[in-house]
Amino acid sequence: MNPCCTNTNFFNRNFYYLPTPHYSFMEGDVLSFALLAISSVLIIVNPLGATLLYVSLTTGLDKAARETIVGDSCRFALFILLFFAVLGTWILQLFGISLEAFRIAGGILLFGIGMEMVYAKTSRTKMTATEKYESQEMGDIAIMPIAIPMIAGPGAITTSIVLMNEALSLTPIAIGVVLFSIILSIGITYYMMRNSDYIMSKIGQREYRAISRLMGMLLIAIAVQFVINGIWLAFPALKGG
Repeated sequence: MNPCCTNTNFFNRNFYYLPTPHYSFMEGDVLSFALLAISSVLIIVNPLGATLLYVSLTTGLDKAARETIVGDSCRFALFILLFFAVLGTWILQLFGISLEAFRIAGGILLFGIGMEMVYAKTSRTKMTATEKYESQEMGDIAIMPIAIPMIAGPGAITTSIVLMNEALSLTPIAIGVVLFSIILSIGITYYMMRNSDYIMSKIGQREYRAISRLMGMLLIAIAVQFVINGIWLAFPALKGG
């Protein structure tokens, strides 16, 4: 059976192989991949979580200083994610890391983050108590810890690389979808941080925990799919037939 006849098999293609001249791309694959990319990046970037951290770290600062922090942190996070999305494959090859190994490792990392979101905890892969304390002492909170690792943390970087490698086996449209997903997620984060006072007046801790648990469950499902795809690519015989 031609793997292009379904909307789900695009996850299983090896990005090392170029499509043949007879490859027929289905529009359903574009929509499915777009939904996967946007939801994955948006969930792992977690604009609401970044906004809550921003509010906690900027209490007492004047409006001009807070706006500067918002702009600097979002610009830096955007640069980091786009950099790894574009050059991530080359970096993996430079260090001799296969996509399959990186996909499985990334899935495990995202699974851990998702579990912590389900239990309404701040992920240790995003920010530690020491990083938060040091950022308050140094005053340079735009880059650390808001941009890195809160917005553009290991999970977001991993997701960007994996999604871009999926897109390379599809069409240029899919590559654009990944870049758009990153830009959209950072844009939403920027908007929410700029309007943090209004958002915090409407969202309490109970509502935030409920949203976090729901997003965590979705992230766990995405993480498991990453691991399954990585195992299938590393051991094709397991797929059978």
